[in-house]
Amino acid sequence: MNEHNGELSFPKEQIKILLLEGIHESAVKEFNQVGYTSIDTSKNAYTEEQLLEVIGDYHMIGIRSKTKITAAVLEKATKLMSIGCFCIGTNQVDLVTATKKGITVFNSPYSNTRSVAELVIAEAIMLLRQIPMKNAAAHVGDWQKDAKESYEARGKVLGIVGYGHIGSQVSVLAESMGFKVMFYDIDPKLPLGNAQPIGTLENLLNASDVVTLHVPETPSTHLMMTKERIYQMKKGASLINLARGTVVDIDALCEALDSGHLKGAALDVFPIEPESKGPGFTSPVQGRTNVLITPHIGGSTVEAQYNIGIEVAQKLINLIDNGSTNGSHSVPSLSLPVQQGTHRILHIHKNMPGILSEINRILSDMDINILGQYLKTNEHIGYVVLDIEKQNSDAVLNKLRQVKYTIKTRILY
Repeated sequence: MNEHNGELSFPKEQIKILLLEGIHESAVKEFNQVGYTSIDTSKNAYTEEQLLEVIGDYHMIGIRSKTKITAAVLEKATKLMSIGCFCIGTNQVDLVTATKKGITVFNSPYSNTRSVAELVIAEAIMLLRQIPMKNAAAHVGDWQKDAKESYEARGKVLGIVGYGHIGSQVSVLAESMGFKVMFYDIDPKLPLGNAQPIGTLENLLNASDVVTLHVPETPSTHLMMTKERIYQMKKGASLINLARGTVVDIDALCEALDSGHLKGAALDVFPIEPESKGPGFTSPVQGRTNVLITPHIGGSTVEAQYNIGIEVAQKLINLIDNGSTNGSHSVPSLSLPVQQGTHRILHIHKNMPGILSEINRILSDMDINILGQYLKTNEHIGYVVLDIEKQNSDAVLNKLRQVKYTIKTRILY
């Protein structure tokens, strides 16, 4: 992390951080080694009620997938500067409200890619070999030693729906195992290796021995795998879903499994999942010996959680220390250099015409020399970073707070 020769406007030991859901200790170490020591942790997710009680005390919060940061929570978060999602998604945060309040939201979109991809390959091989059924039979004393309906991966077609970071990683691993890889994506993607792009989802489903889903949760992917599409899959094929629980019609999947149209399935995500570890999970797929069920652990390896802890913590630290918002899903993304011998002022405002001109007029009227100025906007807000000479910075800050449409502003150092 870059250093500057000034002091932060707010002492590091007074920055309060809350890390929930058993975030890896690598995050705590990352904070500690640069001076942030006021950190509270919990292995559990917090309910909205719990968050409403405590959120007003914290400047940063780290969550995984279970804690929901709602509009009501954000209204109470009067000190909050940033939310770190120590996972792939950000759908557990009300991004619209966070954006309007100038609260940065970070995530870790790539750190667990390898973990998810490896599990997909393992499950594809187990489904081709009918391991779930043979395992279940052996546990009750039924010795099913035969080769019927058990196949090698070599030469079989793996159909990948969604060829992003995880889908393309699956592609590389699958090809090294001997799979013939096909993929479908709504956006044109450059194939890796010998992977073959397929023009329609229907054609991919028709051709694949195993279909694996790697799509985000959007209105267009909601129940994407309908009964009709499940029955467009080859008879005897298998379906893997490590994406989002809402993309598959579970009842239709159960029907296809029970009828014998599908040979098997592997599900790591579900439409409704328990809020915490322990008893309480139910799903229509339970009890079927041709289904692999895992509790949303696609990215849950020691290596992935370690890397996620470091990546998201670094993004939060860079925001507080430097003002950088690189990778933010709310405040416009800016990667900032360090300016020596200056004061850095951050100004977040509604994206309205004339605000930058007003800021520059204030600085000109006060005879302030600008050593660096950075601006980035999105649909809702603008983010201006000012590096000025070390003079009258408090007076400048007070003037900037009076600019119309200001959301928040502060001296960084």
